[in-house]
Amino acid sequence: MRIVITGATGNLGSAALRELSTGGEHELTAVARRLPEIANAGASSVRWHAADVSHDELTTVLTGADAVVHLAWKFQPTHRQDVTWATNAVGTRRVLDAVQAVGVPKVVVASSVAAYSPVEHDTPVDESWLTDGASEATYCREKAYVERTLDGFEASHPDVRVVRLRPAFVFQRSAASEQRRIFGGALARPALLDRRRIPILPVPAGLRFQAIHAGDVGRAIRAAVERPVSGPFNLAGEGVLRHSELGELMGARTVEVPARAVQAVLGAAWRVHAAPVPGSLLGALMRVPLMSTERARTELDWTPDHSGRDAVNALLSGIPERAGSTMPPLHP
Repeated sequence: MRIVITGATGNLGSAALRELSTGGEHELTAVARRLPEIANAGASSVRWHAADVSHDELTTVLTGADAVVHLAWKFQPTHRQDVTWATNAVGTRRVLDAVQAVGVPKVVVASSVAAYSPVEHDTPVDESWLTDGASEATYCREKAYVERTLDGFEASHPDVRVVRLRPAFVFQRSAASEQRRIFGGALARPALLDRRRIPILPVPAGLRFQAIHAGDVGRAIRAAVERPVSGPFNLAGEGVLRHSELGELMGARTVEVPARAVQAVLGAAWRVHAAPVPGSLLGALMRVPLMSTERARTELDWTPDHSGRDAVNALLSGIPERAGSTMPPLHP
C-alpha cells in the first residue's frame, strides 16, 4: 500500500512513520516543510518530499496513493492567527482538494479532543458529542473548522473513506523539547522544569484530563489505514489525570488554585508576549470532555500500550534531559 503522510516530522508524524514502516509492508512518502538530514543523505527507506500544505502543489505527491494521512499542523505562533490558519485550516482544505483531484480512496485526518464542545460533567462521551471547540482558543476553533471541512468533504465525496482520529493530549519522550518550546517558551528552561526542583505544584482547581502516548496514536493510525473503516475515533490512554496523579508524577505536594485566576494571569502574560499560550487554552483544558474509546477498541481492535500517566511521564522525564530526535521540529 502506498501511503502519503503530511506533517511527517512532527510529534504525531514521527510516531506514524515509525509504526507504518514496521515490517516494510507499505511504501511511504513523508511530506514536511523541513526535511531531516537523513532524508537529504538518502539513508532512509522512506521517500521524502518537501512541501508546505498551505501553498505548495500537492497533487503530484498524492498521485497513486492508496491512503493519505494528514497530520500537518502549526500550534505556534499563537499571536499570528493568519499563519496558523494558513496551515491548519487552508492546508487541510488543500490536502482534501488534492485527494479528490487524484482519486485517493482513503484519508486519515488528525482532529483532537479540543474539537469537542465543552462539558460540565465527567461522564465519558462518545464520538457523537458536538465538535464546536472547547473554548475560543485559536487551536480549538481551527480543530472545529477542520471538523466542518471534513463534514462537507464527506457529503460531497461519499466514495472516499474519511477517518477522523480525536486523540487526547499526545506526549512522547522525543517530543519533550518541542513541547517545552511550544507551551513554555524561551523562559521555560529545561533545568527549571526538573521534577527534583519543584517541591510544590500549583494545580488549577477542577483540572482533569486524559493523555495518550504518541506511539499508541501511531498504532491507531496504522489500523485506520489498513482496516475498512471510516468516521471518528476517540483515542486516550487508560486513566484520568487529576491533581493527585500530577503530584505523584512530579514528586511534589499539590496546591489547588482558582482556575479562573490562573487563566486570567496566563491571558495577561500572553497579551504582553511573556507567555507563549493564551489563557483561553487553559480554559479549553478545563472544559474538554473525557472520552470513551470503545469504538476504537472495537472497530480498530486497538488498545493503548501506555496509560495516560505513562505518556505524561515520558514528557516530564524528557524535558530536563533535553530529549529530542533528528526530525527538525523535535530537535533537542
